[in-house]
This record gives sequence, C-alpha cells and structure tokens, in this order.
Amino acid sequence: MAKETKVNIKPVAGTQNRVVVEPAPAEEKTASGIIIPDTAKEKPQKGKVIAVSEKDEKGNKAEVKVGDTVLYGKYAGTEVQVEGKDLLIMRESDIFAIV
Repeated sequence: MAKETKVNIKPVAGTQNRVVVEPAPAEEKTASGIIIPDTAKEKPQKGKVIAVSEKDEKGNKAEVKVGDTVLYGKYAGTEVQVEGKDLLIMRESDIFAIV
C-alpha cells in the first residue's frame, strides 16, 4: 500500500456515511513463493481509508477514520480515478472490519 495518499476528494453522506478507500495492491506471489500471473490476480479486499464523510443524514459520525486499514466486500464500492489514483467510494456498511 502507498504510504500517505493525499487527494482532493471529500465524500458526501446520504442515508449512510461514505468512505474513500485506496485498495491495497493485488498479491504478486503466494505464501509459498509462486508468482501469480496478472490474469489470475484477485481484486484486493483490503485498503486504507483516505477520506470519510462528516455525518450522515441522521447526524451519525463514521466509525472508521482516515488512516485505518479496512477489510471490505469483494464487490463493494464504486471504482473511481482521482488525480491518477485508483480509489473506491463505498458506504461505511460495506466495510467488514478495521485491521
């Protein structure tokens, strides 16, 4: 994962808080050292939170914060590219855990 990602993006909350996540790079090797070809790499399900909406419509603050490493669903979020970086914008409810 990249060290410190600074992008000019601020998610807007609707009925739920929104979170912007920078996905971790796909695994290049297995634990036993076998190199995984590009065609077989799986979409990462782990990433770093780089922005969080302030509050949802009900005034609830997000449980995650900027800098947290999170686990999320395989098909969670919408892929966007901002300032040359591939990011995901997702609902906070798509996040399973903070690692």
